[in-house]
Amino acid sequence: MRVVLKVTVAALIGLSFLSSNLYADGMKGLKIYQQKLQKECGSSNTFAGSHTQEEWKKAKENGKLTQMMLEQCPEGADFFESDRYKDNYIHDLYDFVYQFASDSIKIPACS
Repeated sequence: MRVVLKVTVAALIGLSFLSSNLYADGMKGLKIYQQKLQKECGSSNTFAGSHTQEEWKKAKENGKLTQMMLEQCPEGADFFESDRYKDNYIHDLYDFVYQFASDSIKIPACS
């Protein structure tokens, strides 16, 4: 009985870490947006909420995520065309816009 209880508790703790890591990338993307783009592109809520989750997902799958972001914020062209964005930031920014899309119930803090 004790073994089953210990395994169950360990599994629940492991799942809680997994779910917090899934949310962490979107939060990292929000921080990147606030530091690198908010001045040029405006509110993070407006930027991410400009499309639905399905629209953001299709853009990423079709390789048009950067183009979609540029359409929303042409003033951020230097950032979106940089190698640092393509190599390091694109996945976190995708997680950010997907999590805070117009059809999501989440609202970015300090937008």
